[in-house]
Amino acid sequence: MLTHALAESFVIEGGEPLNGRVKAAGNKNGALPILAACLLTDEPVLLHNVPRIRDVETMVALIADLGADVEWTGGNDVRVHAAGRSSHELDAELARRIRASFLLAGPLLAREGRASVPPPGGDVIGRRRLDPHIHAFAELGAEIDIGARYELRTPGLRGKHIFLDEASVMATENAVMAASLAPGETVIGNAACEPHIQDLCRFLVSLGAEIDGIESNVLRVRGVERLSGGEWRLGPEHIEVGSFVGLAAVTGGDVTIDDVEPKDLQAILPTLERLGIHVEFEGSSLRVPPNQELAIRDDLGGQIPKIEDGPWPAFPADLTSIALTVATQARGTVLIFEKMFESRLFFVDKLVSMGARIILCDPHRAVVSGPTRLVGQQMSSPDIRAGMAMLLAALCAQGTSTIGNVGEIDRGYERIDERLRSLGARIERVEG
Repeated sequence: MLTHALAESFVIEGGEPLNGRVKAAGNKNGALPILAACLLTDEPVLLHNVPRIRDVETMVALIADLGADVEWTGGNDVRVHAAGRSSHELDAELARRIRASFLLAGPLLAREGRASVPPPGGDVIGRRRLDPHIHAFAELGAEIDIGARYELRTPGLRGKHIFLDEASVMATENAVMAASLAPGETVIGNAACEPHIQDLCRFLVSLGAEIDGIESNVLRVRGVERLSGGEWRLGPEHIEVGSFVGLAAVTGGDVTIDDVEPKDLQAILPTLERLGIHVEFEGSSLRVPPNQELAIRDDLGGQIPKIEDGPWPAFPADLTSIALTVATQARGTVLIFEKMFESRLFFVDKLVSMGARIILCDPHRAVVSGPTRLVGQQMSSPDIRAGMAMLLAALCAQGTSTIGNVGEIDRGYERIDERLRSLGARIERVEG
């Protein structure tokens, strides 16, 4: 199945504006920790609005392999019942497919007192430290041996004051999950606070966890004896919403995105506005009006502006590739500063081959001058977000583009080719 997905390609005929309505999918980075957190209770949990994407399917398989009863009860509904599990060891082949496999360490430690986790996989976008996870587990009372696998064990976790040396999303999630059943109070300083972390915390509270400080960078978790089952609807994927806004803008189309959460876009829309994109809200729907004149807004004094990412509430790193591609179609010059991952920008050579005017200054910085007329090209997706950026470029380019390795895009965007066709895009999925 995996090999088949990686062998597929998208063939795109560009130059057509996208028009119509599309529904935002559930948050991928919320689904993965929430699925892992279902191991913290021995009662059934029913999750709604779960994106049917490769990374989620892998997490479902990992949980099932540990002995939990997991089933898709609907197109985007998953039921998890972890009444009894037969293993605390993660399957190495499954774990190497997604970085989020390491999120199972916290729940396993909390309920089983031990976890055996292989090095996780995921996007090759630069170094991604596990140090904050290990530090948090050690502070909570775990012993860790690191070899071919991460072997974690504890006679019992205890609440502790923890300061993360970086605002790591997954380390925050792991610490919150582990602390939810640890006696005493755990205080997590320099916690990440992205929308999907907020969703995880609120989900845990719905099961009986006691967590204060949600939406802030200091979380206080008072351990409880047990968590109950329950039902939860995942929040919308704000990264996908930002991606669709970019798609609509660069093609000059009129697109409305339904089921969005406006407050989750507070760090995204101001940056896109600096590239000339304007949107309209009506309740939980966001419209991108057609035929916008994309123009980069200079800083005061006519200075070249800079778009940079960072931990929430800064502009999300997962949208850096999208912003860079939009900038190729906007009048003016902008510096894109990707501070978090040193390999994220290495896909820009593909855009240059399409006609984009981009100077890659170093692994973290690129100067983009636009607008430029892009022409179709043959490319291959190195990771989820670069793959979506290539889709943006292909859809606004003249001629035909082919994007290989689309299994990477499928990891983060549910049925993206079908949904784009519903908006009028000329895109086909082909073998090879």
